[in-house]
Amino acid sequence: MRYVMLISVDEEGWGADEEKTQSVYQEIFAWYDKWHAAGKVVDGGAQLDSVRKAKTISRGTDGRPVVTDGPFLELKEVIAGIINLDCDDLDEAVAIASTWPAIAPFDEKVEVRPIIQRED
Repeated sequence: MRYVMLISVDEEGWGADEEKTQSVYQEIFAWYDKWHAAGKVVDGGAQLDSVRKAKTISRGTDGRPVVTDGPFLELKEVIAGIINLDCDDLDEAVAIASTWPAIAPFDEKVEVRPIIQRED
């Protein structure tokens, strides 16, 4: 089954300590290598840029799209990245996600959700 890890972080605190950030990045790269080699990380993932660079598209009062700067919701924590997993079940996906290296040093949170797969 396919799952996605949604990695959320408080953007204000991430990267403030350059040495700590670089150390955690090395752990993250090793984590990717380990789980990719095991066939659990599939289709890669993506680190997302700052919400300050985001655009939000919503429906205006006239029904046409309206584009605004930044995120639609004002949240302290934002989605910082996604990782696609291929696991036997939700328990395995949670076990793998629980080893994410940035949970402790940057207080990141990881949400795991099944991906709905539709047959064509």
